[in-house]
Amino acid sequence: YGLGAREVVPRLWAAGCRDFFVAHWSEAEALADLIPAESIAVLNGICEADIAPARALGAVPVLNTPQQISLWRAAGGAKCHVMIDSGINRLGLGPEQATSELLDGLEIDILMSHLASADEDVAQNGQQLAVFLESGNAIKAQRKSLANSAGIALGEDYCLDLTRPGLAVYGGVPRLELASGIKQVVWPESRILQIRQLVSGMPVGYNATYTTTDTISLATISLGYADGYFRGFSNTGSCRSGPEHFPLVGRVSMDLVTVDISNSRGQLAEGDWLAVEFQLDHAANASGMSQYELLTGLERRFERIWS
Repeated sequence: YGLGAREVVPRLWAAGCRDFFVAHWSEAEALADLIPAESIAVLNGICEADIAPARALGAVPVLNTPQQISLWRAAGGAKCHVMIDSGINRLGLGPEQATSELLDGLEIDILMSHLASADEDVAQNGQQLAVFLESGNAIKAQRKSLANSAGIALGEDYCLDLTRPGLAVYGGVPRLELASGIKQVVWPESRILQIRQLVSGMPVGYNATYTTTDTISLATISLGYADGYFRGFSNTGSCRSGPEHFPLVGRVSMDLVTVDISNSRGQLAEGDWLAVEFQLDHAANASGMSQYELLTGLERRFERIWS
């Protein structure tokens, strides 16, 4: 989720997590020296070229198609997970494909599906739960898993044997019921490169989307959409220093943004650091981006400092 898996995974392991999910085999390989490989599942499944390195690595494939099931069975049929598409129409076996005949003989640890609209109170949630449970009745698996972060808030019926929270682990709030129990974990900071005094009537930034209406102190800071701080924050984002909040004025550019620091009363100078307002639910509202995009967009120019 943009924070650095090699730093995140040992912390989650220490906290008691024992099942980890990545999208690609290269990501599993990058983590296999940190935790047991059999604790890592690869959501995007396998192709024929993946079989030999996957067996050597020991991570577990999530099988999504009859072809993937055939490949894995031909390779010996070791432990696997299976994805049922219960209604998101993305990856996974359709309910009509999820038969005992197709899956007989496989060593299925987790039978899983994924909710499409768990962040909303819609009938689709209950429909997906019903489809998944019905499909799972004929399939032998050690565990069943359906709920993502938002799905956990839908109640115990959705939690089954294993939940797969993502966003909520990293400070995102997928549903308001979870807001009080989720703490922010990411606090971006950036350095002031320059401070200038502007009088009323002066344009700021590309395309002059902001014009001063009074005399202000304008700080240019080292931050932009190349860092994952998106253009959607233009004229809506903010920074702070201690208790003081400073609005972003003008358009976010590739490497720079400008902030009105007039209420700092001259206490800030070039080289000082400002905290970027990044509480995910608020930042999503300010930018028009999803909380997921905000996290995964954080680029490598940020130094990750862990505490």
